[in-house]
Amino acid sequence: MVRMIRPLAVLTAVLLAGCGSPPVAAPAPAPSSVAPPVAVDLGFDELEERFGARLGVHAINTGTGRMVSYRAGERFAHASTFKALLAGVLLRTLSDADLEQVVTYRKADLLEWAPVTSRHVGSGMRVDELIAAAVQYSDNTAANLLLDEIGGPKGLQEQLRALGDDTTNTSRDEPSLNEATPGDKRDTSTPKALAETLNRLALGDALPVPRREKLIELLVGNTTGDTYIRAGVPTGWQVGDKTGSGGYGTRNDIAVAWPPGGDPLVIAIQSDRGRPNAPSDDALIAEATRTIVEALR
Repeated sequence: MVRMIRPLAVLTAVLLAGCGSPPVAAPAPAPSSVAPPVAVDLGFDELEERFGARLGVHAINTGTGRMVSYRAGERFAHASTFKALLAGVLLRTLSDADLEQVVTYRKADLLEWAPVTSRHVGSGMRVDELIAAAVQYSDNTAANLLLDEIGGPKGLQEQLRALGDDTTNTSRDEPSLNEATPGDKRDTSTPKALAETLNRLALGDALPVPRREKLIELLVGNTTGDTYIRAGVPTGWQVGDKTGSGGYGTRNDIAVAWPPGGDPLVIAIQSDRGRPNAPSDDALIAEATRTIVEALR
């Protein structure tokens, strides 16, 4: 079992813009008032002990501004969750004509996980189709082809800095970015940074309305997250998410979750187990989500 220091989970209130139900037509104004900060032990440390993992959480109720944080400033490998940020950056920077351009590639370019791109080697794929493959099927070949469109990992990081994300590091492409060696800052982020950047892209004003609606559509159509955050929200909620997994038991999910008739929650959950070839467990993400929802409802 991983030995960990147990920080106190914090439930506090902040001003954050962006709320509404999908599709989001425009960012809503920030709340005019907020509740006083409240410190509570939500039991995330108990989840860590039970699952033998290090857990990081940052979640925002975009209607009230309240948030839940646990190890929110600690670095974890972001793994494939970066594909949601990559999609948002591409939707922010590329023209309609750019998105319709066909990218050709060879069979030799295919990586081990290429469920969509492997079917289109002869014809190639449009950029917007590659974005859908990367977000909704976590296609690694699609992600690398898209990184080429923006100047590689360095180009993506520059765009994230322009969005105000000074934390997320993108240094390598697939599949090496998933190594997740403890202490290696490359290809890492924090739950707080991932949640805030997803909030800006999916619910804020970083994208024009049609592109923001497109990003939400992509996230809601994700096929890889049924046992993650989606499994932890109440029946009737809608979730748009991007999952990620990597070495040392890394298991992540970042999401926007809409309760029926309510303001969305933005949730980032990261976890790892600190040892090579360690297994991971989707149930940890689902149980952390249940705790978050109960605290922020």
